[in-house]
Amino acid sequence: MGGPVDFPWLKLPAAAVDEAARQLLGWRLTANGVTVRLTEVEAYSGLGEDPASHAHRGRTNRNEVMFGPAGRLYVYQIYGMHFCANVVCGETGRAAAVLLRAGAVVGGLELARQRRPATRADHGLAAGPAKLMQVLSLDRSANDTSVVDGGGPATLSPPEGRSEVQPDAVSTGPRVGVTSAHDVPWRFWITGDPSVSAYRRHAPRR
Repeated sequence: MGGPVDFPWLKLPAAAVDEAARQLLGWRLTANGVTVRLTEVEAYSGLGEDPASHAHRGRTNRNEVMFGPAGRLYVYQIYGMHFCANVVCGETGRAAAVLLRAGAVVGGLELARQRRPATRADHGLAAGPAKLMQVLSLDRSANDTSVVDGGGPATLSPPEGRSEVQPDAVSTGPRVGVTSAHDVPWRFWITGDPSVSAYRRHAPRR
């Protein structure tokens, strides 16, 4: 039996959500028989600090989870059909969360293939926030559940063995799919990992 799990990213203040995001790379997220190793994440700050954040204009019924406590999932729906998951970070009362953008399937591969049968290569199974949710079979029912105490459908665990991601193996760049503050370099990914999602630069509407 191992000792208690250390969650260093939980100990960081909300103002350091970008560092929390970087630290989450390499962590493993397990849900419904599938485990992914996180290879791409994206940080979002809170009230009045980050125009791209759902919490930028204040607390609402939708974003309530972002205000803490840390270690819980903030799940929302996009385009009326896909789900995205964020891990809440920082101190309670100050919104901050990390979007889980992509991962490599390291456990339950056959089950992951069944959930995304049209995917040709295994490295593409969870190469995007909605795809990641599909292979883990998670939806809005996972909103406001813990990923650190075993009480929710998903659980985060630290990198195994020597798989911890070193700082020189991490790339950073602009965020994806936001209309404001899209050039803030708060997207982090493991350099060269094939499971990282394809980057599409924000194109302003004319």
